[in-house]
Amino acid sequence: MPELPEVEVTRRGLMPLLGAEVSEVIIRQPALRWPIPAQLPGLLQGQRLLGLSRRGKYIVADFEPGSLILHLGMSGRLCLLERDQPAEKHDHFDLHFKDGRVMRLRDPRRFGAVLWAGQQPEQHVLLKVLGPEPLDDSFTGEMLYQAIRTRSSPIKTVIMDSHLVVGVGNIYASESLFRAAIHPQTPARSLSLAQCQRLVAEIKATLQAALQAGGSSLRDFFGADGNPGYFQQTYFVYGRDGEACRQCGSAILNLRLGQRSTFYCPFCQPAN
Repeated sequence: MPELPEVEVTRRGLMPLLGAEVSEVIIRQPALRWPIPAQLPGLLQGQRLLGLSRRGKYIVADFEPGSLILHLGMSGRLCLLERDQPAEKHDHFDLHFKDGRVMRLRDPRRFGAVLWAGQQPEQHVLLKVLGPEPLDDSFTGEMLYQAIRTRSSPIKTVIMDSHLVVGVGNIYASESLFRAAIHPQTPARSLSLAQCQRLVAEIKATLQAALQAGGSSLRDFFGADGNPGYFQQTYFVYGRDGEACRQCGSAILNLRLGQRSTFYCPFCQPAN
């Protein structure tokens, strides 16, 4: 699934569309994770794209009548194309603009979303429950320390909880915990303030490094311009089970936490 860096890379790739006027809305397959609202053509035709922001793994596209919420799901992409590029089998939704460009949702597994959020997108049911952005100043080691005082679940599953902090998915949770030298099974409430401060710093550093590399291209992800990301080439642990740790040479191990594969180094991330 595309995580925060991949969604942010997608958003940035769509920024050239700001100010463009919608000429046509095409819904080819409305049956995504939630049905695409049938009234979108009437709402958006003739409207200019006023803003593009991101909240967690959601992209919010602002128009004068209200905002559109877009989610890439498990395998989706938002592509910036020219109008003469024909639609393919898994192309479900288009925004055509008067200047000839098209924003197209391509989603083979149809777990993505195109939803109407009206004038207050921050109050939409999917957005209002989200925790702070990990790259914002409000996400600090002290905040994390206080938030997990009563949580006995493994720290890896806790930092993937979008109610606590958004956008730290499976890849970047594993990578951040390695960088912070914290075993993924460590009960969250047992972390010290110093460990929380180190973990927050490494979450921020990992996400920033991924953004600079264009995100991670695993299976389906490409940016809006069709280019892949390269962060996967520098992973310390994710997907590297059985390979040598880049720091100590020990074999990277894989365990299941919360039904997700979790990768770690037993030497660099010793269990408590």
